[in-house]
Amino acid sequence: MYVVLTGAGIVGGALVERLVRHRHDVVVIETDRETCDEMAARFGVVAVCGSGTDIDVLDRAGLRKADVGIALMRRDADNLAFTLLAKHFGVPRIFVRMRDPRYATAYRMAGATDIANPVEMFVDNLILDIEQPDLVRMATLGGGKASVVILKVPEGSSADGKSVAELTRSEEFPKECVIAGIYRSETDRLIIPRGENVLRAGDRVFLVADAKSMADAARCLGARRAARKL
Repeated sequence: MYVVLTGAGIVGGALVERLVRHRHDVVVIETDRETCDEMAARFGVVAVCGSGTDIDVLDRAGLRKADVGIALMRRDADNLAFTLLAKHFGVPRIFVRMRDPRYATAYRMAGATDIANPVEMFVDNLILDIEQPDLVRMATLGGGKASVVILKVPEGSSADGKSVAELTRSEEFPKECVIAGIYRSETDRLIIPRGENVLRAGDRVFLVADAKSMADAARCLGARRAARKL
């Protein structure tokens, strides 16, 4: 894919490295000349020195032909301007980093397809890690709105011996949580769960949910809770 990214700070640089590794064509827009030179030298990308809110700079970066536009500048106002211009140029997917949640509606109206709030994501993840130490996080989805985690069903869990259908139909199990997989170590087998599959103590269960639903699901599966909360 052809990706135009504006704002090559720490997050931007790490993202550029990953995109290049995955063989995407990347153009970086950055106001700092030294950073532009570093991006070009390290990753072999095209680096355009200038503002991601300047229509001439965006033209030089080839934004009109981009498959993806990514706004990682320091100010929400700048990222919002980039979003509007990218939408005007017909970019089908526009990712933005949002610092102030009050911009959320404006970003959506401007045409952002994915909005990441790193502060909110960090807090949600930290609370989940503290309150549910038995959960192993594998990935975050939708800009932090949901997570994929693995939970081991402990000995003595009330879920031991229950079918997936029985567990998920119970009032205690959150409706916004999905059991996406079960790994049974004793047989070295990954089970794609159907309603009739029965959970066993020692199973590692793959869950997809938001932070609150994940905590509720962990309780249903018998995970221990940390002694303290923030």
